[in-house]
Amino acid sequence: MTQNGIVLVVSVSIIKGDEVLIIKENKPSAINKWNFPSGRIEYKEDILDAACREVKEESGLDVNLTGTTGIYNFISNSNDQVILFHFTGEITGGSLKIEEDEIIDSKWIKVTELMNFDNNDLRETIVIRKIVDRLLNQKVHSITVFNEQLCV
Repeated sequence: MTQNGIVLVVSVSIIKGDEVLIIKENKPSAINKWNFPSGRIEYKEDILDAACREVKEESGLDVNLTGTTGIYNFISNSNDQVILFHFTGEITGGSLKIEEDEIIDSKWIKVTELMNFDNNDLRETIVIRKIVDRLLNQKVHSITVFNEQLCV
């Protein structure tokens, strides 16, 4: 969702053991860039519902949101002001399948491996590195800081 030039985005690190799912995007603003499943919040959409919807659309997986690494405010590579709500989640259903129009690849990797990626390979390098740092240092807050609503 864009309001007054601000783009509202959700992003989710899906955790499975010591690995996290990343996707390679094929969007005009992010060709061949690795990212967590993410996307814009739609008008009147709950933030948590948006996060679950984006994961489902981009990966085919159903998730339970388990925590948040925080809210990130930055100017994107496309010069938009972005407010990104980042969550952690665990798989509750579905099966991994990528949406080939906007996503061209996906893989499970150890969280530490994300620190070894070249800056040019990541969608928003500074933000992803901040998120990874918080994941590695277990600086994840309870999901209840948002509200008690669960994904359906």
